[in-house]
Amino acid sequence: MLLDSDACFRAVRARDRRFDGRFFTAVATTGIYCRPICPVRAAKRENMRFFSSAAAAEGAGFRPCLRCRPERAPGLATVDAAGRLIGAAIAGIEEHALSNARVGDLAASLGISDRHLRRVTEAELGVSPIELAQTQRLLLAKRLLGETTLALTEIAFASGFGSLRRFNALFKSRYGLSPRALRGQADAETGLRCQLEFRPPLAWESLLAYLRLRAIPGVEWVDGTHYRRTVAIGDIRGWIAVSRAKSGVALEVEMSPSLAPVIGAIIVRVKRQFDLGAAPDAVSALLSQDATLAHVVRRLPGLRVPGAFDGFELAVRAVLGQQVSVKAATTLAGRWAQSFGAAIATPYPELNRLTPPAQRMAVAAIDDIAALGIVGSRARALTALAQAVIERRVVLTYAANVEEQIEALQRLPGIGPWTAQYIAMRALHWPDAFPGGDLMLLKAAKANKRELHARAEAWRPWRAYAAHYLWQSLGVSP
Repeated sequence: MLLDSDACFRAVRARDRRFDGRFFTAVATTGIYCRPICPVRAAKRENMRFFSSAAAAEGAGFRPCLRCRPERAPGLATVDAAGRLIGAAIAGIEEHALSNARVGDLAASLGISDRHLRRVTEAELGVSPIELAQTQRLLLAKRLLGETTLALTEIAFASGFGSLRRFNALFKSRYGLSPRALRGQADAETGLRCQLEFRPPLAWESLLAYLRLRAIPGVEWVDGTHYRRTVAIGDIRGWIAVSRAKSGVALEVEMSPSLAPVIGAIIVRVKRQFDLGAAPDAVSALLSQDATLAHVVRRLPGLRVPGAFDGFELAVRAVLGQQVSVKAATTLAGRWAQSFGAAIATPYPELNRLTPPAQRMAVAAIDDIAALGIVGSRARALTALAQAVIERRVVLTYAANVEEQIEALQRLPGIGPWTAQYIAMRALHWPDAFPGGDLMLLKAAKANKRELHARAEAWRPWRAYAAHYLWQSLGVSP
């Protein structure tokens, strides 16, 4: 990725949060690399080098700053083909895709060859997939050392290392320190916590309100300050609670101790669900040029497109929401969870069910689903969706090819363009998804379907944000 060094230098001097996570600054005289917002006094211009990724900086021999902590920088929000692929690769690596797998396995999950994956990561980030994975594991470990009270062995395995010995050796060789030297001051009584930073502004109250109306009873619980839910990843079970940190520029995630082995996956999913990689300045700059959108963009700066913690769960919720009110869809989703989801004990009486997995729904009888008050056509759509997910004809993750998945979804019974685009918007985290046939969008834009689609071309690549701003202008959203 080509960087404008003059623009990078100006961003560093201004400590401009809009550029946080978009590049990293290394100082030749200290051997350290930082985020653009580092509070340490900026070095001389001639001593600075700029890198598009932490992995590239570490590959050049620089160590992460202990003040600004590069491991906490927000992610990228690119939507071009290469950028999307890089984001998917990073997400896969963060969920330990390369812990016990080959580069070819990760490439296959992305629908490309391992040679193409290597070519793209080296061109965009300046490192190979293996080097990228190594850096991501070390940065996750550094985060856990500073923010949790997990034992070193737990941190090593949670970060994707095969052994404590390998973890210690790589940490010392790369950072020149032992892991113990970076242990933070986390209080054992506070449980398992971490902070995920974002580029402000963030319309937090609006985001919570959106999630509160759609919270699946038993699985999710949202109040005025927190989002809470149950979690099942593989055989690991537990719960999480997400709130805004006191700093105002991060979300705090509390997790049950049982989730320690999958903390990397939790972090990735929370980032996607709350759209923490968003670039609000770029979104508002483009959408403010539209007369209809301008006033609501000014009223709600930093509006996010809510993602999904669990792609299948979101897809089911989208099907249940067809041609009914948000309240009715939430009621149906609660019945679905209570009938087909496994029970779980949590500190919160409102959280007592795990979301039903695709494997459970694929074998559910149509009559049992319909008995919940779900019409027969939607009951059949749910079992067809579950079977497609099991067979991987439909892949509901960020790493999936968006165009292919939209087509695959529309081949299923009961799923049309609107539902497919809505699932792409939230489960696939596609910022250019646009359910242009939505009646409320047409009403807000005061246009017919053809006129709206033509007008929305000017909103690319942020049409999903435009849709949410249009819904907000009417005070409604699906």
